[in-house]
Amino acid sequence: MSDPDSKPVSPGGPGRVKKRTVLMLGPSLDAVSGVSTHLNQLFASELAAGFVLKHFQVGSEGRSGDALRTIARLIASPIALATAAWRTGAGIVHINSSLEPKAYWRDIVYLAIASLLRRKTVWQIHGGALPREFLPRPLGTWWLRRTLSVADAIVVLADNELRAYRELLPHRRVVLVANAIVTQSPGSMTAVAGSRSAGGPLRLAYVGRLARDKGVFEVVEAVRLLQDEGCTVRLTMAGTGGCETALRELVARLGLGDAVTFAGAVFGEEKFRLWSSADIFAFPTYHREGLPYALLEAMIAGAVPVTCRVGAIADVITDHEHGVFVPPKDPQALAAAIAQLARDRKKLAAMSEDAQRRVREQYTVARMAREIAAVYDDLG
Repeated sequence: MSDPDSKPVSPGGPGRVKKRTVLMLGPSLDAVSGVSTHLNQLFASELAAGFVLKHFQVGSEGRSGDALRTIARLIASPIALATAAWRTGAGIVHINSSLEPKAYWRDIVYLAIASLLRRKTVWQIHGGALPREFLPRPLGTWWLRRTLSVADAIVVLADNELRAYRELLPHRRVVLVANAIVTQSPGSMTAVAGSRSAGGPLRLAYVGRLARDKGVFEVVEAVRLLQDEGCTVRLTMAGTGGCETALRELVARLGLGDAVTFAGAVFGEEKFRLWSSADIFAFPTYHREGLPYALLEAMIAGAVPVTCRVGAIADVITDHEHGVFVPPKDPQALAAAIAQLARDRKKLAAMSEDAQRRVREQYTVARMAREIAAVYDDLG
């Protein structure tokens, strides 16, 4: 087996150092997933110029099969990981996980395998509970500390996660690397902002999984409250999920068929057109978010987020500058915030421009690639 920490001279001649190989664990690159988006961005970024990036698929996203096949895959996957690490000569294993039970218990097995193979390991956390919330009892905290201490570096998405993991793992390298998005040119963004009318019905958009803890029912209730107050809005809900039938029934029961449209899953240019036509991203989530890509997508297109202080969202947005914060599970507060923006379209337009500028300056893929490369370089 090759020495994972060596940097052998390439066949091209003396003095040329062969690029280190990184085995990146995550869902299918074709899956509809924030982690899949993250991986695709890294594979297409300058990180791939400095390192050889190889994908190792884990999880059920993008896969099909019955329960027996899933169990068989879980049993065989540690051997498959060891084989992939040996075959690719990977010196670094980068595990993209979350602090959710299913992901954690699956991925610590991969972490153990990589450690036994003497590979350097990066554990990147894409949302979920904070450590002391995940396993709150003293024995649970001890276990979490012992298992995550195996990783050579921990990467988090949010400031509150950075503080929590540094407290849990004071002797481990814990760094913050925020998500990023492919940004458009300033000229095209200005054109999008200029295309939004100063009057007419306010256009709301929700793009994401149709799940209760994403605040989707509160969005529909807020539309009803706004309509009752004489504030005309149009809501497009794009995405699929287990709550879609219940949401459609709620819209019908409230008589909002003319105000709410279900667009299904949207991708690529279709999604960008939806964002660029929306005035507001209605996103009162109380899910354990990391840094949602939908937030960055909305902001770079100029759709002002009305959202909650969850995960890294509070790191991205300054209240009433790049978006508006509302309390979770409160459709009245959501409706009031939207109504205020509907009355002050000049402020809404200014916030739209500030949101675009914020993402364009701070949340680029080039920045994220540099920061991930620095993590790899520091592993030695």
